[in-house]
Amino acid sequence: MSARILIITNSPLCRNPRVVKEATTLGQAGYDVTVLGIRNHRPSVEIDRELVAASPFKHQYVNMLGHDAPVIERVSVSWRRLCHRAAREATCRLGWQLPGALGPARALLRAARAQAADLTITHNELPHWVAVRLLAEGRRVAADIEDWHSEDLLPHERSYRPLGLLRTDEAALLKTATYTTTTSHALSDALHARYGGRKPAVVTNSFPLSEADLARPSGDAPSFFWFSQTTGPGRGLELFLSAWARTTRPSHVSLLGEVHPEYAQKLLTRLPPSFRERVRFLPLVPPAELPRVIAGHDIGLALEQSFIVNRDLTITNKILQYLNAGLAVVASSTAGQREVLGHAPDAGLLVDLHETTRLASQLDNLLSDPTALSRSRRAARRLAESRYCWERESPRLLNLVATALGPNR
Repeated sequence: MSARILIITNSPLCRNPRVVKEATTLGQAGYDVTVLGIRNHRPSVEIDRELVAASPFKHQYVNMLGHDAPVIERVSVSWRRLCHRAAREATCRLGWQLPGALGPARALLRAARAQAADLTITHNELPHWVAVRLLAEGRRVAADIEDWHSEDLLPHERSYRPLGLLRTDEAALLKTATYTTTTSHALSDALHARYGGRKPAVVTNSFPLSEADLARPSGDAPSFFWFSQTTGPGRGLELFLSAWARTTRPSHVSLLGEVHPEYAQKLLTRLPPSFRERVRFLPLVPPAELPRVIAGHDIGLALEQSFIVNRDLTITNKILQYLNAGLAVVASSTAGQREVLGHAPDAGLLVDLHETTRLASQLDNLLSDPTALSRSRRAARRLAESRYCWERESPRLLNLVATALGPNR
């Protein structure tokens, strides 16, 4: 019988490519894989349904959306949402360390307990809380610490989070989980220094190699590209646009993600009128279409903010997607992004976003030299092929899982 693997996440599949890559790889390797998630984003429901239909794993979820549920289920959904809001307020106002502030904690734990599994792998903060409880019950559990959740987000967002509980769970997982993984050596070292235990293995956010056409139409102005699930503050966009507004060479900027009209207008008002017409806001696309959209540009923007500890240390999807598509990279000088570009300095620029005048000059130099830009794009793609692709990462994952399951498996 195939070993049964339960993967737990707290976000839709289409918003969590790391979980999808893991579940797909393990399913294709012959494991019986179930992904347990939380249904909490209405636009993702149909995308997830189509994604699972073509995938070698099963998908179950705790429902937090009541729009299409039976009447009895709607009552449960309403109760879960009420408990979540109350826990967030109690955490913010009273400092209580409540797992419910992170989502439907008890419901997710019940659903995990109901699944027979030879190995459970948890992703994200609420599933990590579940992991600690399952470990105490004798289950075999591994944890993927893709982000350092207790050291993430802007200050006003952290007030609703039970930071003490997050730190307790992080420490417990590093010391008692069957194995832990994370996204960069910088983050692995920092977690180990903080909590001790076993140092997390590094499995980066790389993607399967896609086709890369490094040729571009002659005469077109180079284009910058940035993406995230949400286009909002704290992501370096304001600083970049302030520098871009000082450039003298023609170029375009595309920003992909959910954006509030007021924030979009706020960004545009930072620019002279002649620059505003060269900015495009693109809607989210299904994961399978994202590589094609990225490949239609020349320079990828990885603008992580180093004052957020997690963003300083991790290696995000962005920079690795850009390398895969053969885009030159403009990256803020975080520890994680220095780790990447240290292997191929010609693949892009490490910049200080706060040095606006210098950054504008660096951008102009890149835009004014098509030969150098092409050279950077080729170097970026070579780095993806030689180091940062899923074809090189997936064997590490398979080895970790095989070792965790033991020789009998």
